[in-house]
Amino acid sequence: MKQRIKFIFTTWFIAISLFTINAQDVQTNKNDMENLNLTNEWDKTFPQSDKVKHSKVTFRNRYGITLAADLYMPKNAESKLPAIAVCGPFGAVKEQASGLYAQIMAERGFLTIAFDPSFTGESGGAPRYVASPDINTEDFCAAVDFLSLRDDVDSERIGIIGICGWGGLAINAAAIDTRIKATVASTMYDMSRCTANGYFDENDNADARYEMRRQLNAQRTIDARNGSYETAGGVVDPLPQDAPQFVKDYHAYYKTSRGYHSRSLNSNNGWNKTSALSFLNAPILAYSDEIRSAVLLIHGEKAHSRYFSEDAFKKLKGDNKELMIVPGANHTDLYDRTDIIPFDKLESFFKGYLKKIEPDE
Repeated sequence: MKQRIKFIFTTWFIAISLFTINAQDVQTNKNDMENLNLTNEWDKTFPQSDKVKHSKVTFRNRYGITLAADLYMPKNAESKLPAIAVCGPFGAVKEQASGLYAQIMAERGFLTIAFDPSFTGESGGAPRYVASPDINTEDFCAAVDFLSLRDDVDSERIGIIGICGWGGLAINAAAIDTRIKATVASTMYDMSRCTANGYFDENDNADARYEMRRQLNAQRTIDARNGSYETAGGVVDPLPQDAPQFVKDYHAYYKTSRGYHSRSLNSNNGWNKTSALSFLNAPILAYSDEIRSAVLLIHGEKAHSRYFSEDAFKKLKGDNKELMIVPGANHTDLYDRTDIIPFDKLESFFKGYLKKIEPDE
Protein backbone atom coordinates (compact mmCIF):
# COMPACT_ATOMS: atom_id res chain seq x y z
CA MET A 1 0.00 0.00 0.00
CA LYS A 2 2.83 2.40 0.93
CA GLN A 3 4.53 1.72 -2.40
CA ARG A 4 1.28 2.45 -4.27
CA ILE A 5 0.81 5.75 -2.41
CA LYS A 6 4.44 6.68 -3.14
CA PHE A 7 3.96 5.94 -6.85
CA ILE A 8 0.76 8.02 -7.03
CA PHE A 9 2.41 10.94 -5.22
CA THR A 10 5.49 10.84 -7.46
CA THR A 11 3.36 10.75 -10.61
CA TRP A 12 1.23 13.64 -9.35
CA PHE A 13 4.32 15.70 -8.46
CA ILE A 14 5.87 15.22 -11.90
CA ALA A 15 2.60 16.14 -13.62
CA ILE A 16 2.18 19.30 -11.54
CA SER A 17 5.81 20.28 -12.22
CA LEU A 18 5.31 19.95 -15.96
CA PHE A 19 2.11 21.96 -16.05
CA THR A 20 3.50 24.83 -13.95
CA ILE A 21 6.11 25.72 -16.58
CA ASN A 22 4.83 29.01 -17.96
CA ALA A 23 5.09 30.36 -21.48
CA GLN A 24 7.90 32.76 -20.53
CA ASP A 25 10.06 29.86 -19.29
CA VAL A 26 9.50 27.93 -22.52
CA GLN A 27 10.44 30.95 -24.63
CA THR A 28 13.58 31.57 -22.59
CA ASN A 29 14.70 27.96 -22.92
CA LYS A 30 13.96 27.95 -26.64
CA ASN A 31 16.20 30.95 -27.32
CA ASP A 32 18.92 30.25 -24.77
CA MET A 33 21.45 28.81 -27.22
CA GLU A 34 25.19 29.11 -27.46
CA ASN A 35 26.64 31.59 -29.90
CA LEU A 36 28.40 29.32 -32.36
CA ASN A 37 31.09 30.36 -34.80
CA LEU A 38 29.58 29.18 -38.08
CA THR A 39 31.44 29.50 -41.34
CA ASN A 40 29.61 31.10 -44.24
CA GLU A 41 31.81 29.65 -46.96
CA TRP A 42 31.18 26.39 -48.79
CA ASP A 43 33.85 24.23 -47.16
CA LYS A 44 32.44 20.77 -47.91
CA THR A 45 34.34 17.83 -49.36
CA PHE A 46 31.76 17.62 -52.16
CA PRO A 47 30.57 20.15 -54.75
CA GLN A 48 27.51 22.31 -54.09
CA SER A 49 24.35 21.29 -55.92
CA ASP A 50 22.41 23.80 -57.99
CA LYS A 51 19.22 21.83 -57.37
CA VAL A 52 18.84 22.65 -53.67
CA LYS A 53 18.94 25.64 -51.34
CA HIS A 54 21.52 25.50 -48.54
CA SER A 55 21.55 27.33 -45.21
CA LYS A 56 23.02 27.04 -41.71
CA VAL A 57 20.72 26.32 -38.74
CA THR A 58 21.14 25.66 -35.02
CA PHE A 59 19.04 23.85 -32.42
CA ARG A 60 19.42 22.59 -28.86
CA ASN A 61 19.30 19.12 -27.41
CA ARG A 62 17.73 18.45 -24.03
CA TYR A 63 21.13 18.67 -22.32
CA GLY A 64 21.33 22.32 -23.37
CA ILE A 65 23.99 21.79 -26.03
CA THR A 66 23.54 23.84 -29.19
CA LEU A 67 24.01 21.85 -32.39
CA ALA A 68 25.02 23.22 -35.78
CA ALA A 69 23.59 21.82 -38.98
CA ASP A 70 23.50 22.37 -42.72
CA LEU A 71 19.96 22.47 -44.07
CA TYR A 72 19.25 21.40 -47.64
CA MET A 73 15.90 22.10 -49.30
CA PRO A 74 14.72 21.26 -52.81
CA LYS A 75 14.37 24.39 -54.92
CA ASN A 76 10.79 25.44 -55.72
CA ALA A 77 9.37 23.33 -52.88
CA GLU A 78 5.80 24.43 -52.18
CA SER A 79 4.08 22.02 -49.76
CA LYS A 80 5.18 20.55 -46.47
CA LEU A 81 7.99 18.07 -47.09
CA PRO A 82 9.11 14.79 -45.58
CA ALA A 83 12.35 15.39 -43.68
CA ILE A 84 15.53 13.45 -42.89
CA ALA A 85 18.26 14.15 -40.31
CA VAL A 86 21.71 12.77 -41.13
CA CYS A 87 24.83 12.25 -39.00
CA GLY A 88 28.12 10.36 -39.16
CA PRO A 89 30.55 8.80 -39.63
CA PHE A 90 31.98 8.47 -36.12
CA GLY A 91 34.67 11.13 -35.87
CA ALA A 92 33.57 12.99 -39.01
CA VAL A 93 31.81 16.33 -39.51
CA LYS A 94 28.78 17.44 -41.50
CA GLU A 95 30.99 18.75 -44.28
CA GLN A 96 31.95 15.16 -45.13
CA ALA A 97 29.76 12.09 -45.78
CA SER A 98 26.63 13.17 -43.90
CA GLY A 99 26.41 16.41 -45.86
CA LEU A 100 26.78 14.52 -49.12
CA TYR A 101 23.92 12.17 -48.18
CA ALA A 102 21.77 15.11 -47.05
CA GLN A 103 22.32 17.13 -50.23
CA ILE A 104 21.56 14.20 -52.53
CA MET A 105 18.41 13.27 -50.60
CA ALA A 106 17.30 16.92 -50.85
CA GLU A 107 17.75 16.68 -54.61
CA ARG A 108 15.32 13.78 -54.44
CA GLY A 109 12.56 15.73 -52.71
CA PHE A 110 13.29 15.71 -48.96
CA LEU A 111 14.10 18.56 -46.60
CA THR A 112 17.29 17.39 -44.92
CA ILE A 113 19.78 18.44 -42.27
CA ALA A 114 23.29 17.15 -41.69
CA PHE A 115 24.39 18.00 -38.16
CA ASP A 116 27.58 17.94 -36.12
CA PRO A 117 27.21 15.87 -32.94
CA SER A 118 27.63 17.45 -29.52
CA PHE A 119 31.20 18.46 -28.65
CA THR A 120 32.42 18.26 -32.25
CA GLY A 121 32.67 20.32 -35.43
CA GLU A 122 30.74 23.58 -35.31
CA SER A 123 28.39 22.30 -32.60
CA GLY A 124 28.72 23.40 -29.00
CA GLY A 125 29.45 21.51 -25.81
CA ALA A 126 32.49 21.18 -23.58
CA PRO A 127 34.86 19.49 -23.15
CA ARG A 128 35.53 19.10 -26.84
CA TYR A 129 35.92 15.84 -28.75
CA VAL A 130 34.03 13.56 -26.38
CA ALA A 131 31.42 10.98 -27.42
CA SER A 132 28.50 9.65 -25.39
CA PRO A 133 26.02 6.87 -26.26
CA ASP A 134 23.30 8.79 -24.44
CA ILE A 135 23.99 12.37 -25.54
CA ASN A 136 24.72 11.40 -29.14
CA THR A 137 21.48 9.41 -29.35
CA GLU A 138 19.75 12.48 -27.96
CA ASP A 139 21.34 14.54 -30.75
CA PHE A 140 19.22 12.60 -33.27
CA CYS A 141 16.09 13.12 -31.17
CA ALA A 142 16.85 16.85 -30.90
CA ALA A 143 17.14 16.97 -34.69
CA VAL A 144 13.64 15.47 -34.83
CA ASP A 145 12.47 18.21 -32.41
CA PHE A 146 13.87 20.84 -34.75
CA LEU A 147 12.36 19.35 -37.88
CA SER A 148 8.98 18.74 -36.23
CA LEU A 149 8.54 22.44 -35.46
CA ARG A 150 9.31 23.73 -38.97
CA ASP A 151 6.36 25.03 -40.99
CA ASP A 152 7.80 23.48 -44.16
CA VAL A 153 8.07 19.96 -42.69
CA ASP A 154 5.35 17.35 -42.27
CA SER A 155 6.02 16.29 -38.67
CA GLU A 156 4.46 12.87 -39.31
CA ARG A 157 7.03 12.11 -42.02
CA ILE A 158 10.48 12.32 -40.42
CA GLY A 159 13.32 9.83 -40.88
CA ILE A 160 17.00 9.62 -40.00
CA ILE A 161 20.22 8.35 -41.57
CA GLY A 162 23.21 7.28 -39.50
CA ILE A 163 26.55 6.52 -41.14
CA CYS A 164 29.28 4.29 -39.64
CA GLY A 165 29.22 4.68 -35.82
CA TRP A 166 26.18 6.92 -36.08
CA GLY A 167 24.40 4.03 -37.79
CA GLY A 168 24.22 2.20 -34.49
CA LEU A 169 23.22 5.40 -32.70
CA ALA A 170 20.48 5.97 -35.29
CA ILE A 171 19.05 2.53 -34.51
CA ASN A 172 19.24 3.39 -30.81
CA ALA A 173 17.37 6.63 -31.52
CA ALA A 174 14.69 4.73 -33.45
CA ALA A 175 14.24 2.46 -30.43
CA ILE A 176 13.51 5.39 -28.11
CA ASP A 177 11.85 7.96 -30.39
CA THR A 178 8.50 6.89 -31.86
CA ARG A 179 8.36 10.07 -33.97
CA ILE A 180 11.03 8.57 -36.23
CA LYS A 181 9.11 6.76 -38.95
CA ALA A 182 12.05 5.37 -40.98
CA THR A 183 15.74 4.77 -40.25
CA VAL A 184 18.69 4.00 -42.50
CA ALA A 185 21.99 2.79 -41.06
CA SER A 186 24.71 2.87 -43.70
CA THR A 187 28.00 0.94 -43.26
CA MET A 188 27.21 0.88 -39.53
CA TYR A 189 29.36 0.23 -36.49
CA ASP A 190 27.93 -0.88 -33.16
CA MET A 191 30.25 1.35 -31.13
CA SER A 192 29.39 -0.31 -27.81
CA ARG A 193 30.21 -3.77 -29.13
CA CYS A 194 33.36 -2.62 -30.90
CA THR A 195 34.61 -0.78 -27.81
CA ALA A 196 33.82 -3.54 -25.32
CA ASN A 197 34.82 -6.53 -27.45
CA GLY A 198 37.33 -5.23 -29.98
CA TYR A 199 37.11 -5.87 -33.71
CA PHE A 200 35.49 -9.20 -34.58
CA ASP A 201 34.91 -9.75 -30.81
CA GLU A 202 38.54 -10.83 -30.34
CA ASN A 203 38.70 -9.26 -26.85
CA ASP A 204 35.28 -10.31 -25.63
CA ASN A 205 36.29 -11.29 -22.09
CA ALA A 206 36.23 -9.73 -18.64
CA ASP A 207 40.03 -9.52 -18.29
CA ALA A 208 40.43 -7.55 -21.51
CA ARG A 209 37.65 -5.15 -20.54
CA TYR A 210 39.10 -4.72 -17.06
CA GLU A 211 42.48 -3.83 -18.51
CA MET A 212 40.85 -1.26 -20.81
CA ARG A 213 38.98 0.24 -17.88
CA ARG A 214 42.20 0.38 -15.86
CA GLN A 215 44.04 2.22 -18.63
CA LEU A 216 41.20 4.63 -19.32
CA ASN A 217 40.71 5.50 -15.66
CA ALA A 218 44.44 6.04 -15.27
CA GLN A 219 44.10 8.49 -18.16
CA ARG A 220 41.31 10.25 -16.28
CA THR A 221 43.73 10.91 -13.43
CA ILE A 222 46.29 12.31 -15.86
CA ASP A 223 43.66 14.53 -17.51
CA ALA A 224 42.42 15.77 -14.11
CA ARG A 225 45.97 16.61 -13.07
CA ASN A 226 46.74 18.42 -16.33
CA GLY A 227 43.42 20.20 -16.55
CA SER A 228 43.04 19.12 -20.16
CA TYR A 229 41.95 16.08 -22.15
CA GLU A 230 44.48 14.06 -24.10
CA THR A 231 43.33 13.01 -27.56
CA ALA A 232 43.77 9.54 -29.00
CA GLY A 233 44.90 10.64 -32.45
CA GLY A 234 42.91 10.39 -35.65
CA VAL A 235 43.54 8.02 -38.55
CA VAL A 236 47.19 6.94 -38.46
CA ASP A 237 49.50 9.01 -40.66
CA PRO A 238 51.94 8.25 -42.16
CA LEU A 239 50.42 4.91 -43.02
CA PRO A 240 52.47 1.84 -42.00
CA GLN A 241 53.10 -0.59 -44.84
CA ASP A 242 51.67 -3.47 -42.82
CA ALA A 243 48.46 -1.62 -41.91
CA PRO A 244 45.25 -3.66 -42.31
CA GLN A 245 43.31 -2.93 -45.49
CA PHE A 246 40.46 -1.20 -43.66
CA VAL A 247 42.95 1.22 -42.05
CA LYS A 248 44.31 1.95 -45.53
CA ASP A 249 40.72 2.61 -46.64
CA TYR A 250 40.21 5.07 -43.77
CA HIS A 251 43.49 6.81 -44.65
CA ALA A 252 42.44 7.09 -48.29
CA TYR A 253 39.34 8.99 -47.18
CA TYR A 254 40.24 11.04 -44.12
CA LYS A 255 43.87 11.89 -44.90
CA THR A 256 43.62 12.82 -48.57
CA SER A 257 41.85 15.53 -50.54
CA ARG A 258 39.03 13.05 -51.08
CA GLY A 259 37.67 13.48 -47.55
CA TYR A 260 40.03 15.53 -45.39
CA HIS A 261 38.45 18.33 -43.37
CA SER A 262 40.10 20.64 -40.85
CA ARG A 263 37.35 20.10 -38.24
CA SER A 264 37.13 16.33 -38.66
CA LEU A 265 38.41 14.38 -35.66
CA ASN A 266 39.48 11.44 -37.80
CA SER A 267 41.35 13.73 -40.18
CA ASN A 268 43.25 15.30 -37.28
CA ASN A 269 43.81 14.51 -33.57
CA GLY A 270 40.85 12.25 -32.85
CA TRP A 271 38.57 11.81 -29.84
CA ASN A 272 39.47 12.28 -26.19
CA LYS A 273 41.07 9.05 -25.01
CA THR A 274 38.51 8.59 -22.24
CA SER A 275 35.51 8.82 -24.61
CA ALA A 276 35.50 5.04 -24.84
CA LEU A 277 34.60 4.61 -21.16
CA SER A 278 30.86 5.19 -21.50
CA PHE A 279 30.51 2.82 -24.46
CA LEU A 280 31.99 -0.03 -22.38
CA ASN A 281 28.95 -0.15 -20.10
CA ALA A 282 26.15 0.96 -22.44
CA PRO A 283 25.03 -1.55 -25.10
CA ILE A 284 23.23 0.77 -27.51
CA LEU A 285 21.28 -1.91 -29.39
CA ALA A 286 19.72 -3.49 -26.29
CA TYR A 287 16.13 -2.65 -27.30
CA SER A 288 16.47 -2.64 -31.07
CA ASP A 289 14.15 -5.65 -31.26
CA GLU A 290 11.34 -3.38 -30.04
CA ILE A 291 11.58 -0.92 -32.95
CA ARG A 292 8.24 -0.86 -34.78
CA SER A 293 9.15 1.68 -37.47
CA ALA A 294 10.96 0.82 -40.70
CA VAL A 295 14.71 0.15 -40.71
CA LEU A 296 17.06 -0.32 -43.66
CA LEU A 297 20.61 -1.52 -43.08
CA ILE A 298 23.07 -0.98 -45.95
CA HIS A 299 26.56 -2.45 -45.96
CA GLY A 300 29.38 -3.18 -48.36
CA GLU A 301 30.07 -6.78 -49.34
CA LYS A 302 33.80 -6.39 -48.65
CA ALA A 303 33.55 -4.14 -45.58
CA HIS A 304 35.43 -5.30 -42.48
CA SER A 305 32.44 -4.01 -40.49
CA ARG A 306 29.79 -5.97 -42.35
CA TYR A 307 29.11 -8.25 -39.38
CA PHE A 308 27.73 -5.32 -37.37
CA SER A 309 24.84 -4.84 -39.81
CA GLU A 310 24.25 -8.55 -40.30
CA ASP A 311 24.02 -9.20 -36.55
CA ALA A 312 21.92 -6.09 -35.94
CA PHE A 313 19.51 -7.20 -38.65
CA LYS A 314 19.04 -10.59 -36.99
CA LYS A 315 17.69 -8.87 -33.89
CA LEU A 316 15.22 -6.60 -35.70
CA LYS A 317 11.60 -7.76 -35.90
CA GLY A 318 8.77 -7.09 -38.32
CA ASP A 319 8.30 -7.11 -42.07
CA ASN A 320 9.45 -3.49 -42.44
CA LYS A 321 13.13 -4.30 -41.75
CA GLU A 322 15.64 -4.88 -44.54
CA LEU A 323 19.34 -5.61 -45.04
CA MET A 324 20.99 -4.58 -48.30
CA ILE A 325 24.52 -5.74 -49.16
CA VAL A 326 26.24 -3.65 -51.84
CA PRO A 327 28.36 -5.91 -54.11
CA GLY A 328 32.09 -5.20 -54.11
CA ALA A 329 31.91 -2.23 -51.72
CA ASN A 330 34.21 -1.73 -48.74
CA HIS A 331 33.41 0.28 -45.60
CA THR A 332 34.43 3.74 -46.81
CA ASP A 333 32.99 3.30 -50.32
CA LEU A 334 29.63 4.07 -48.71
CA TYR A 335 30.96 7.40 -47.40
CA ASP A 336 31.20 9.20 -50.72
CA ARG A 337 31.16 6.87 -53.75
CA THR A 338 27.99 8.17 -55.39
CA ASP A 339 28.34 5.50 -58.06
CA ILE A 340 28.11 2.82 -55.34
CA ILE A 341 25.89 4.26 -52.60
CA PRO A 342 22.36 2.99 -53.45
CA PHE A 343 20.57 6.35 -53.42
CA ASP A 344 17.74 4.97 -55.54
CA LYS A 345 17.08 2.47 -52.75
CA LEU A 346 17.27 5.17 -50.07
CA GLU A 347 14.80 7.29 -52.03
CA SER A 348 12.28 4.49 -52.53
CA PHE A 349 12.63 3.39 -48.88
CA PHE A 350 11.96 6.82 -47.47
CA LYS A 351 9.23 7.67 -49.96
CA GLY A 352 7.54 4.39 -49.10
CA TYR A 353 7.65 4.80 -45.33
CA LEU A 354 7.38 8.61 -45.20
CA LYS A 355 4.52 8.87 -47.63
CA LYS A 356 1.70 11.28 -46.87
CA ILE A 357 -1.23 9.62 -45.14
CA GLU A 358 -4.51 10.66 -46.67
CA PRO A 359 -7.53 11.09 -44.33
CA ASP A 360 -9.31 8.00 -45.70
CA GLU A 361 -6.31 5.67 -45.31
